[in-house]
Amino acid sequence: MNMAWKEMKKNKGRFLILGSIIFLVSLLTFIISGLANGLSQDNAALIKDLPNGQFFMTKEANQTYNLSKISNKTQTSVLRKHKDAVAFSIQMGFINEGSGKQRSVAFVSSTASPLFSKVNKGEVVLDRSLENDGIKIGDTLTNNQYNGKFIVKGFVDQSKFSHAPVAFINVADYKQIYRIQEMQLIFIPGGDSGETIAGLKSFSKDQFLNTISSYKAEQLSLNMMVWFLVVISGMLFAIFFYMMNVQKIGLYGILKAIGVKTSVLFTMMWTQMIFITIFALTISIALGQVFNLIAPKGLPFSLTVGTTVQLSLTFLLIGFVGATLSGIQIKQVGPLQAIQQGEV
Repeated sequence: MNMAWKEMKKNKGRFLILGSIIFLVSLLTFIISGLANGLSQDNAALIKDLPNGQFFMTKEANQTYNLSKISNKTQTSVLRKHKDAVAFSIQMGFINEGSGKQRSVAFVSSTASPLFSKVNKGEVVLDRSLENDGIKIGDTLTNNQYNGKFIVKGFVDQSKFSHAPVAFINVADYKQIYRIQEMQLIFIPGGDSGETIAGLKSFSKDQFLNTISSYKAEQLSLNMMVWFLVVISGMLFAIFFYMMNVQKIGLYGILKAIGVKTSVLFTMMWTQMIFITIFALTISIALGQVFNLIAPKGLPFSLTVGTTVQLSLTFLLIGFVGATLSGIQIKQVGPLQAIQQGEV
């Protein structure tokens, strides 16, 4: 520990440069991860906020939820067997305000369940983002395929689907708008992953989310960027400590000659890596959380504590691996050979 600290004070310029680079890379990683989480919520909060369970759609739908049509007979049988199960449908559409302004929404309708808002015929419950846009309780809304009018009865928080606010409507109104009699999906909270229903295919929550094409493509792109940056940080540690070790071959030779164990030299290197990483992460985490608080309301950004801890531990692990790989040469070079290389 003392040797590591003395070397860092002696070469503080080099270690400061490495720390600054790790800080910038980690901050960028936290920001992109926050955007990935925010976009994930904005794209599928309706599904993500449901408890763990099993989703079912028809096999003929080929994992495309809006092509699924579950027969009334199957729906009745499943709901009778599983009292907490719910059948629901999702379709993109539009609502018209009294002023004539048209807004894109995701219409959601379900059988009676505490998991979804209860809505009577002719009523609608909207995501709160529409309240922020000026729609109020008691307002009258219309739809071009609906004969009547919708009365706004309330708002719910964080109900988005496919980046559109959700509009909960009654099953009868949904069937009138889309001219269909069947529901698309059945959800069984905490359902057994091995359970089978004739004619239906089951999905876990994560599996069902990945059937949403926009969600899968968006998250895959952003997560690849996050892990690419994490790998870059590991490469930075490996390159930095490799260059430092090359310059200190002679010193290591002398230390080995006087009896200093290789494990002590590795411990010195790991101590320096941990100190630099923690210092850089502390600043980047603080700035990331500040941005999480001051981010504009319209920006889908969510940097959770869990994500922050996971990425921080990953940075430490990658830094440890990078530093260790760069130090293999310390173990392989003998004292005399190290001194000769240091004198060249």
